[in-house]
Amino acid sequence: MNNYEAVLIFKPDMSDQDRTELFDRFKAVIEEKGEVTNVDDWGKRRLAYEINYIREGYYYIVEFKSEPDHIREFERRLRLSDFIIRYMVIRKED
Repeated sequence: MNNYEAVLIFKPDMSDQDRTELFDRFKAVIEEKGEVTNVDDWGKRRLAYEINYIREGYYYIVEFKSEPDHIREFERRLRLSDFIIRYMVIRKED
């Protein structure tokens, strides 16, 4: 298993309950073939640049361990979500 870090930016107009439920679904995807080690909730922040007329986003930083082939499925599900503005998954050095 490799160590990864993901930054997820949700749309700011989501209710707290909806955002939490969606985030829990993404965590469940990771836990299918991995393990979440740390979640850092940064809250609502201003974006560096406007994306589709959206100026703010709700940030989560997730550190996890996973198999390399499972990352593609995780990113596919992030891409399909209408509530994710941007995401980035990077492999951390061991």
